[in-house]
Amino acid sequence: MAWYDEAVFYHIYPLGLSGAPALNEGAEVTHRLRDMEAWIEHIKSIGCNALYIGPLFESVGHGYETTDYKTLDRRLGDNDDLAHFVQACHEKGVRVIFDGVFNHTGREFFAFRDLKEKREGSPYRDWYCNVNFGGNNEYNDGFSYDNWGGYNLLVKLNQRNPQVRDYIYEVIRFWVSEFDIDGIRLDAADVLDFDFMKGMRQVANEIKPDFWLMGEVIHGEYNRWVNSDTLHSVTNYHLNKALWSGCNEHNFFEIAHTVKRLYDMGGGRYENLKLYNFADNHDVERIYNKLQNKKHFSIVHILMYTLPGIPSIYYGSEFAIEGRKEQGSDASLRPCLHLENYADALETNPATALVAKLGAFRQSSKVLSYGEYRELLLTNRQYAYARSYEGEEVITAVNNDDNEASLSIPYAGSKTALTGVLSGKTYPVEDGRIAVTLSACEGDILA
Repeated sequence: MAWYDEAVFYHIYPLGLSGAPALNEGAEVTHRLRDMEAWIEHIKSIGCNALYIGPLFESVGHGYETTDYKTLDRRLGDNDDLAHFVQACHEKGVRVIFDGVFNHTGREFFAFRDLKEKREGSPYRDWYCNVNFGGNNEYNDGFSYDNWGGYNLLVKLNQRNPQVRDYIYEVIRFWVSEFDIDGIRLDAADVLDFDFMKGMRQVANEIKPDFWLMGEVIHGEYNRWVNSDTLHSVTNYHLNKALWSGCNEHNFFEIAHTVKRLYDMGGGRYENLKLYNFADNHDVERIYNKLQNKKHFSIVHILMYTLPGIPSIYYGSEFAIEGRKEQGSDASLRPCLHLENYADALETNPATALVAKLGAFRQSSKVLSYGEYRELLLTNRQYAYARSYEGEEVITAVNNDDNEASLSIPYAGSKTALTGVLSGKTYPVEDGRIAVTLSACEGDILA
């Protein structure tokens, strides 16, 4: 058992949350990260005990075009601010993982600047993939190179080059020694070299007990990345899509089928494939916007917290804020928020209260962190399943219909009644079945 097995994550995109300028123009350091320390207590108040924050390091724009892996972006502060921020999180019992943007660098990174200046004579010419001095690009460099996503702003590192590997591994050691971080989320892990990631896992095993490596992977068989040699976890985009589309289309079969497929990837054992579950993040539209029926917000989050996996809340979504991709821009997905505007959210905002209740129960119940999954009931509009661990069982039941639904759920336990964690209702057990009545668009957790 490791800390991340029982983690409930909060995810912050710091340049957005802090209201930093869109462009880094080399101005004076601004200590915005100090103001963000106020969010740590909020993170705890909604039942989160871990934070994924990033990107953090010096860049020219959105943060994923890194120019210096060892210096906090001047729009956020300096390295002392970052060390203090992580320390403050740890004092509150919150683990911290950084965004590791190791697939590519920005054009102002020292190795690429040397390549532009010295061309064929640069000792860094092999730090990047497929550098062609017979080509050109929109920057008129007089050479071309591989990039990420078609953007020459993001220059792809050659992860098979031992010098590149050693440099990145040294960066990770630096982050641990300077900031005492607990893990890394690997950006664009689906295009990282597997041997590079295996070497990173060896570094992780050496530098800190239970150092966690989680990768950004969109599609594919997740067990290619998640195994004892490579990463501990990856982003669960399969479940993310199933959650919102399964609700929108009144099709719980999509969600249940996705869970079964993920189980099969892990060889039928949950502990073989512990994935990072999320309803939204800095790259996709807010869950509140994706749902055709806004009342399904509660169902999505009940499922995300109780299905197998490690749950995560993207900053602001606990308040059910909106955010859409607009004209190809992610800016509205990464807004500046002021915590004082949500000071009474726990008391007045049903979404916040729900997330907090789910977070608190998740942390109090080992079964949701370690329990095996068993489907109990499934229709298009109703779904129930059990999580079981060391003699304890928790049952989740949800109804996405616009009308009340009465469910008769099979139960093999010895109790004569179960209590709804969210509703406080008592659900009687008779003849090996639980009688559960759920209002329209409602769910409950029976414990």
